[in-house]
Amino acid sequence: MLKSNLTFKQRNFVILLILFVSGCSVYVQQQFDDIYGVASVQDRTMSSAEAEQAIEYHRDLEPLVERRCVVCHGCYDAPCQLKMDAFEGIDRGASKNRVYNGARLLKAEPSRLFEDALATEQWRDKQFYPVLNERTQNAEFNREAGVLYRLLDLKRQHPLPDDEILPDSFDFSLSRSQYCPSIEEMDHYEKQYPLWGMPYGLPALSDAEFNTFERWIEQGAKRLPPGELNEQHAAEVQRWEAFLNGDSLKEQLVSRYIYEHLFLGHLYFADLPQGDFFKLVRSATPPGEPVELIATRRPYDDPGVERVYYRLQQIKTSIVAKSHMPYRLDTQRLQRWQSLFFKEDYEVPTLPGWEPGVASNPFIAFEQLPVVSRYKFMLDEAQYTIMGFIKGPVCRGQTALNVIQDHFWVMFVDPDNIAQNAVNDFLKIEKEFLSLPSEQQSNALPLTSWRKYSRLHRKFLEDRDHYLQENFPNREGISMNLIWDGGAEKNPNAALTIFRHFDSASVHKGFIGNEPKTAWVIGYSLLERIHYLLVAGYDVYGNVGHQLNTRLYMDFLRMEGEYNFLLFLPGTVAEQTFDDWYRDAESDVSHYLVSLKALGEDNPEIVYHSDNPKRELFDKLFDRIPYEVASRDELNWKPHSRLHDTHPEGIEKLTDVKGSLLTLLPDVALIRVRRSNGSHDLYTLTTNRALTNVSQLFSEDSRLLPDDYTLTVVKGVIGDYPNAFFDLHDYELETFATALASLETEDDYRALMSAYGVRRNDPAFWAFSDWVHDYNQQAQPIAAGILDYNRLQNR
Repeated sequence: MLKSNLTFKQRNFVILLILFVSGCSVYVQQQFDDIYGVASVQDRTMSSAEAEQAIEYHRDLEPLVERRCVVCHGCYDAPCQLKMDAFEGIDRGASKNRVYNGARLLKAEPSRLFEDALATEQWRDKQFYPVLNERTQNAEFNREAGVLYRLLDLKRQHPLPDDEILPDSFDFSLSRSQYCPSIEEMDHYEKQYPLWGMPYGLPALSDAEFNTFERWIEQGAKRLPPGELNEQHAAEVQRWEAFLNGDSLKEQLVSRYIYEHLFLGHLYFADLPQGDFFKLVRSATPPGEPVELIATRRPYDDPGVERVYYRLQQIKTSIVAKSHMPYRLDTQRLQRWQSLFFKEDYEVPTLPGWEPGVASNPFIAFEQLPVVSRYKFMLDEAQYTIMGFIKGPVCRGQTALNVIQDHFWVMFVDPDNIAQNAVNDFLKIEKEFLSLPSEQQSNALPLTSWRKYSRLHRKFLEDRDHYLQENFPNREGISMNLIWDGGAEKNPNAALTIFRHFDSASVHKGFIGNEPKTAWVIGYSLLERIHYLLVAGYDVYGNVGHQLNTRLYMDFLRMEGEYNFLLFLPGTVAEQTFDDWYRDAESDVSHYLVSLKALGEDNPEIVYHSDNPKRELFDKLFDRIPYEVASRDELNWKPHSRLHDTHPEGIEKLTDVKGSLLTLLPDVALIRVRRSNGSHDLYTLTTNRALTNVSQLFSEDSRLLPDDYTLTVVKGVIGDYPNAFFDLHDYELETFATALASLETEDDYRALMSAYGVRRNDPAFWAFSDWVHDYNQQAQPIAAGILDYNRLQNR
């Protein structure tokens, strides 16, 4: 609608401009129809006989697509929503609409591949346009009337400049404007942006790779229809679906709980050959019948059917690291779940409803399930549980991630030290105060909703303080025995390390890195709320209010975890430490500070001997959690105590680099070290920034403390979005470390890259990239996935 303050002439001009643009579009469309024929969705399946003579997608092209295309075009943040991690994503095509939009006032319609539409025709109705030719089919037209071919060919016609740094016309920022040309717009795009062929900002495909792509496109871009599951996998699916679809109310409630925690997982059968992953979905049809998918925004939204069935579907996409969350299924797991949820005697007389106020609050929806059973279920795979918010759609971009520190450790309250009846009673009383902002669904009002949940959380904290005082008077009973040590199973999930890489994050088992600034101790209610706030309750298509409320509420949960850690320190030390963590913070932290001050001289039942109790507490955690569960990081923990045959000599010097010079380093850098014995190692350098506090949404740059920056060096791949690549010999490590420690200017960093780096336009880029993926796949065959290059720097 035109604004009323425009003059008559201005309104007429705008109307004429709209009509002119629309007319041009219609004219171009008519031209394409006249030359190439009218567009219509194509059947892209081929027969076995055809596949013997032609390029077949899965056999011949998919490995190439994964290594050259999926590194940018995977998951929610694929440019132009062109998801090339599945054949169906290529056939679906692209969209000019963005998934990540932190400013939208109203929720957007979801566009999840395999969920929100199941046929290409349906995607066309949702404004997705083809990147393959959908007009008259012949070799020439399949090339010239296909966006994908034209973009690949554009790169061959206009390769990247030979300069070390690509020109400013390339924008690699996370929030960059996206140019998503349809076939009708390709002529203009090629003239306007000749260097923007695909892969964007990376070297062209080799002749052999391009020829394979070209032949596939010329032949109609086809594939064999999906095959049936083999007998072994089909038997496992049948076994698990039988367990998940029992008829009793207790079985239905347990399966609902399991589903709402595993819906993002990549489930695999540990006893079968590796490589196949499955997804747990809700279906309107029972086992034995084809899955009739129930697609909702959240896993607990009203399914619209009387009975929900939980089914296993094979994952059809390539495995990309940024969303890969493997979860093991085997006989041991089945017996564990049966023990947790069906051994104890309790009744489930009714099932909870699907109303948002109930379904979004796990303390209401699942109050009939034993608390300790729920907690142990999540603890068994605590890395997976935390990974939900690290790798789920919530975790993208600086604003979403500036709620956590760059490097911290996470421990858990021992489930066997919980007074179950007392905790049950407490949570039943507090369940209304544990409501989460996701209750407001996807069109939330930021201010009014925020005030409501802020008040509820404050009331919960007051009641929790009373509960702690009653159960741990004067902190009696707060000892190292409250920390989970992994149990008799020596579960390696007992200690986790979380890294924030500015606008992405990663979570890893064990104590990685030197002493972190902060740490969390997480109990059941906190772990459950993290999951339902940031994973189950988060809608990536939600409006700005929903996204803002989620981010602000996470402040409370982070502070709660940090507060739990501080309870293990002497009272005055805990208060001083909290003050240090929240320098110049706003009033939201006041309740925690008041609670810590109230501790006064009360101390936990932990004896401290040094003048650095926090460091001493970490040493006690090392003693509490056995070495075989979470070993100490001998490379980064100071002083060094390691063997040189474990790591190449000189690598430890990199861990000594710290301070403001690290502002010049990227967040995540991968280093290949060519060893003298002929083998190659891969290491990650992750820069840990320091801030006065992380309790404010904006002005992060003003809170940075460059002098406190540190560097962590880890063997293998850390993070899913590398920012830089280095390639050097082991005898160059000390020289490299010296150069790193001498950085002062951007020119110094450019010289470092020129000497050791593998830049975006390096002729050896793809060979290096392939080596990294091969190494990672061999090092962690189940957990590895395709890395994402959207954050590779141009420096």
